[in-house]
Parts: sequence; C-alpha cells; structure tokens
Amino acid sequence: MLNIRQLLALGTLSTCLFSSLAFAQNAAIVNGKPIPKAQLDKLIQKSNQPDTPQVRDQGREMLVTRELVLQEANNRGITQKESVRDQLEQAKMAVLIAAVYEDYVQREGVDEAELKAAYEQVKAQYTGKEYHVEHILVEKESDAKAIIVQLKSGGNFADIAKAKSKDPGSAEKGGDLGWVSEQSLVPEFSKAMVQLKPGQTTDKPVKSQFGWHIIKLDEERDLKAPSMEEIKEQLIQMIASEQNWQKAKFAEMMKKLRAKAKIQ
Repeated sequence: MLNIRQLLALGTLSTCLFSSLAFAQNAAIVNGKPIPKAQLDKLIQKSNQPDTPQVRDQGREMLVTRELVLQEANNRGITQKESVRDQLEQAKMAVLIAAVYEDYVQREGVDEAELKAAYEQVKAQYTGKEYHVEHILVEKESDAKAIIVQLKSGGNFADIAKAKSKDPGSAEKGGDLGWVSEQSLVPEFSKAMVQLKPGQTTDKPVKSQFGWHIIKLDEERDLKAPSMEEIKEQLIQMIASEQNWQKAKFAEMMKKLRAKAKIQ
C-alpha cells in the first residue's frame, strides 16, 4: 500500500510530466489557450528562413502577440461590433476573390495566340549583332599603353589579363566577357569594340568611367532570338503582369461563372 507522501509524490510527478508533454506539443500557452507547435513550424516554413533557435523565438513571439490581440479583442467585445465584422468579411472576400482568380488563371492559362503575339514582340527586339569580347582593365593610361606594347611583342592576352586586369568579374577568366550586345556595355567600350574585326585588339587604350581598357574581339554574329519554348515561362509572366490583361481575364472568368449560374 502506498502512503500519503508517496501518493503526493506520484501526483506531483504526473503533473510535471503532463506539463512537459503539453509544452512539447505547443509553441506556447497564452492565458490557458495553447498555440500548437505545428502552427509555429508552418510559420517558419512559409517564412523561407533557416530554422534556427533565434528565428523560432521570433516566430513564437509573433504568434503570442497575435493571440494576445485576439483574446483582448474578444474580451472587449470588439469582434462582435458590426463595423469590425463587416471589415473582416470584406477582407475575407478579397482573399477569396484573389485566390479564385489566381486558380482560374493557372487552369485556363495564357492562350496560344497571346503567347505568340508576346513572342513576336520580344523577338523583334533581337536585332543587330553580338560580340564575343575580352578586355584588360587598368587604372592608368600609361599602364594600358605598356600592356599594348607587351601584346604586340607576343604577350599572351589571357595571361596578362589574369595578372593585371582590375575587373574582378573577367580577370580570372583571362579577360573573357563572353557574348555581349552593343547596348549592354558603356558607350566608349561599345564604340571601340564594333570597329574591330575578329582577332583584332585595340591599338590605343579606351577610357571609360571604370578606367582604361584594352579590348580584343574574338568573334561576332547576328543576334539570334531564343525560341518561344525557351522563354515560355518568362512570356507567361510578362503577359499575366499586364493590368489590361488581368482586367480582361477577370471579366472573362465572371462571364463564365454567370453563364453557368442560376440567378433569379
């Protein structure tokens, strides 16, 4: 038989175990109202932040704040006020309308004619040429002139670029900028570049806002537009972001809903 002291000890132990279990399942308990741990997990997941103790503490405080405000609103009778209930209903409807529209767009999508029209518009921008170019960037004109002399004496362009170029993006690649368009570069650079023939290097330093350039043209080719399939996702985003398209799509959705509804 257990004596009174043992029974009290077991009771205390059971209470502690129950309390620990409750806190393990909940992120917090606010005035007796539990906030499930799953709610905190979901909040962190949606935040796209790393699941660290600091982030978890911040999330927990946010949920506690929300619960305190909700409880206070109930205690004050605010949630029963007609004006507040109307605003809550309007907010709910705004969320539902946006969600229904988004789902409709995802299901109906952008039709083929719209996609082709947008592609032709983008395709028309791909005119002119693009250039495979290398450069060496230095701070002083005298340094640039010395490098040109070195190149004319048989120096290797890529090796000199790696050793002396101040452009961190291309120096480690031997000065290679890859394929670029005339419009993507500063005017002084572009003007000198387009005057070169493949294989040629500028015989004078070219000054820009970044310093002094020695430019080498490797190849040139006509600018070619990507296929519609390659940029299909970007085209869809471009079309769907247009306000006139959004208005027309919403009107189309409502027309279809009314057509199949029974309205008396």
